Amino acid sequence: MTELEAETGGSRVRELDRIAAFTDGVIAIAITLLVLAIDVPNVKLEPGDSLDDKLLDLGPDLFAYALSFAVIGRYWLLHHRFFATLERFDSMLITLNLLFLGWIVLIPFTSDLLGEFPGHAASVIAYAVVLTAVGVVNWMTVRHAIRHGLTGPSPVEPFHGDLVGLSFPAIFALSIPVALLSPRAASLTWLLVFFVHPIMRRRRRED
Repeated sequence: MTELEAETGGSRVRELDRIAAFTDGVIAIAITLLVLAIDVPNVKLEPGDSLDDKLLDLGPDLFAYALSFAVIGRYWLLHHRFFATLERFDSMLITLNLLFLGWIVLIPFTSDLLGEFPGHAASVIAYAVVLTAVGVVNWMTVRHAIRHGLTGPSPVEPFHGDLVGLSFPAIFALSIPVALLSPRAASLTWLLVFFVHPIMRRRRRED
C-alpha cells in the first residue's frame, strides 16, 4: 500500500470518491464550455436575407460541438465505470488521472479552433493531437490499474487496457498525416470512432 492509500476501507472509499468527484467536476466544466464557442449570428438581417443561411454558416461550429460532446461524454462514461471498479489507488494513478484531465480541458479550445478554421490543417491537427493524447492517457490509466491490481474482483473490461482500447486514439492519430493532404477528409475520418471501436469490442467479447 502506498503513502496515498488510506489505511481503512472506509477512508479509501472516501478518497476515491473525492478523486471521482473532482474528475466529474472538471469534465462537466469542459463539456459546458463547448457550447460557449457557438455564437448566435450577430447580424442585422436585410430585406431578402434568410436566417437559415446564417445558421448554416454555423455548420462547422455545430460539427465540432457535436463531435467533442460525444467524445467527452464517452470518456466520462468510461471513467465512471472504471472508477466503480477501483478498490485502491496509488500516486501513479493520481498523476495519470490529472494528466488525462489536463488534456480533456483542452478539447473546448481545439473544438473552438476547429469551428473557426475547419478547412485549415493546423486546426485539424491540433484537435487530433489533443484527442489522441486523451485516448492514450486514458488507456495508460486503465492499464496501470489492471496491471498493479488496483481494481476489484470484477475489474474494468480488459480490452480497455489492451490494443483494442487504443483503436479510438489511433483513428485520431492516423488523421494527422491525412490533414496535411486534406483537412476536411481528416475531419470525416474521425466519424470512424463511432463504428470501429464498438465493432472491435464486440469481436473481442465473442472471442
